[in-house]
Amino acid sequence: MNNGIGGSSQEQALARLSDMTAGIQPIADGEFEARLARARELMRVEGLDAVYLNAGTNLYYFTGTPFGASERMVGALITPGGAPHYIAPAFELGTLQGFIRIPGDVHCWEEHENPYQLTAKLLADLGISNGRIGVDESAPFFIFDGLRQAAPHYDYVSATGVTAGCRMQKSAAELALMQRAKDMTLAVHKAAASILREGISTAEVTDFIDRAHRAVGAAKGNYFCIVLFGEDTAFPHGVANPKLLESGDMVLIDTGCQLQGYLSDITRSYVFGEPTERQREIWNIEKAAQAAAFEAARIGAPCGTVDDAAREVLVANGLGPDYQLPGTPHRTGHGIGLDIHEWPYLVRGTDTPLANGMCFSNEPMICVPGEFGVRLEDHFYMTENGPRWFTEPSPSIDRPFG
Repeated sequence: MNNGIGGSSQEQALARLSDMTAGIQPIADGEFEARLARARELMRVEGLDAVYLNAGTNLYYFTGTPFGASERMVGALITPGGAPHYIAPAFELGTLQGFIRIPGDVHCWEEHENPYQLTAKLLADLGISNGRIGVDESAPFFIFDGLRQAAPHYDYVSATGVTAGCRMQKSAAELALMQRAKDMTLAVHKAAASILREGISTAEVTDFIDRAHRAVGAAKGNYFCIVLFGEDTAFPHGVANPKLLESGDMVLIDTGCQLQGYLSDITRSYVFGEPTERQREIWNIEKAAQAAAFEAARIGAPCGTVDDAAREVLVANGLGPDYQLPGTPHRTGHGIGLDIHEWPYLVRGTDTPLANGMCFSNEPMICVPGEFGVRLEDHFYMTENGPRWFTEPSPSIDRPFG
């Protein structure tokens, strides 16, 4: 095929890829310090006396400490002044110290001890004898419950006003990492399209995409991957028993990778073979809805208006309305950064105003039950002059990669 779909072996496609990570710059210590300063400003606005950050993306975002969450309490307390106070099992002390970027005291508990009582004592020692404690919204319930039982006199509330308040707007350094990750995944998409052949399985394509991501420099390969053919493409997140590829099938591939913790997430839909008029019609409506959403993204406009703009296109073409099928069964887009789905969201009724540095997927997928689905997903970020694409959308169903 002359549109980039099929015609190559996996070996040939991999040979055309090379490491794309040269020159990337990790987040500097100074930026982590600035994030903590901003968090303290928002703590004052939210009336919080301390914030607990659990192991995971919030702990990393504010302290540069890449430590995964588990059944044990590992995290940090941010207070209105001073360095972070880290909390960890004693046997993890050496490991944690090797990861910490922003210095601070580490308060340890042995396996038979109660980490929540340790945290309560720490708060008291810091002069915080009562008040409002913000708890990382991603922390599991057992941590919240443990804190509440150990020190019920505090008012425990969600820390989202601080965490999301900081993370929603990306810095230039974050945008650069996300741009490179998305460039890498788009190159992988092109390679994956080139290896398609009749009878290939979704598992074989998924495995290839993992190897391709590694070839362009994603050390962990795929962060996620969805590959669907034919009628299966009408199911946004896949089916239990995916079919093999046949001529005339719609192809939907949604995948991404991780670079220095930041994520890519791109979907391409196209036909293996000659598109039918029906496939062409729905694909073109999807493209128009994606374009309308992009045009509606303006500084200061509520996030929900972007979703509204995409749905107006669908209704004008006889789809929907609302979440009815054939149509779009989910929101138009999600924020992205260290998490694949994060604040804010492009969904009806969201009043959060669009602001400089916010990043979103744009994917008003159309599902036609019993036939196929089309999802065109590219991401954009907000600038003072309006939205800017990370990756340019597919130009047409006949030439999905230009």
